[in-house]
Amino acid sequence: MSTRILYRRFSCCNIKVTGGEDNFTYCPATGLAKGNEHSEFAGWAFPFPGVFLTEEFISKDEESEIVELMDRDDWKPSQSGRKKQDYGPKVNFKKQRLKAGSFTGLPSFSKKIVAQMKACSVLGGFLPVEQCNLDYMPERGSAIDPHFDDWWLWGERLVSLNLLSKTVLSMSCDSEDSIQLFPTFSKENGELSPPGSLTQTSACKNSGEETVNCVLSPRLVPSKEVTVAIHLPRRSLVVLYGDARYKWKHAIYRKHIEHRRICVTFRELSAEFSAGGTQEELGKELLEIALSFQGRPV
Repeated sequence: MSTRILYRRFSCCNIKVTGGEDNFTYCPATGLAKGNEHSEFAGWAFPFPGVFLTEEFISKDEESEIVELMDRDDWKPSQSGRKKQDYGPKVNFKKQRLKAGSFTGLPSFSKKIVAQMKACSVLGGFLPVEQCNLDYMPERGSAIDPHFDDWWLWGERLVSLNLLSKTVLSMSCDSEDSIQLFPTFSKENGELSPPGSLTQTSACKNSGEETVNCVLSPRLVPSKEVTVAIHLPRRSLVVLYGDARYKWKHAIYRKHIEHRRICVTFRELSAEFSAGGTQEELGKELLEIALSFQGRPV
């Protein structure tokens, strides 16, 4: 597989929203969540930090090769119509117990994928200790409910490679806090501009005819009323970190699985299992196994 990465610049205008529960859509070009056209939040936006998204992270040929190698191994039944392949240590999250078990490392085909990640600005020092492949099919009603990934064992950055078909990652927040929305101001080329100060003005219609300048104040809405769609093209790589990792739950709904889809998620160790942590030695042992790239599904 080639180690060349093709970066494609995103434009908010290229994202088509086709209805559903999400009322905002994430714009990779600006880092804003923009209110959907037919929602009550049309014309409003807010910064949505903690998302890194790049298209065409691997080529079509690389994708075909990876999926072919995956399908040589068994897919185990999982929850909500999914199937899975796990490459990682044996974990009891409820009791917070961990051991290598039958873990023999990440699969050989992931070595080049991990090497390519070094070119991503947000993945400096990223050392995956676990890989989970999830197989989604519309015929099985495959989905995954809103959830946080564990943060006792897994570190800040969640890295997912989206294969075989596009989908939507739906973000929701259970916080009692409010979100401050800002009016959106479009540039001539149609792209969103980041929200400015409270003194920004926009053209307003007066009496349906005369156009005047007016000041638009920010708007506060409960976090629970906001859902953000992150559109994941085929062969794209997405990284969740910071607020997108710890404040927002992520989900994949059935309506967004139109064809077979495979998600390859890589996770790093938390601070407790990293250098200086109370379980640093166990973390070193697991990383040595993981990065041998000689693994089979456990």
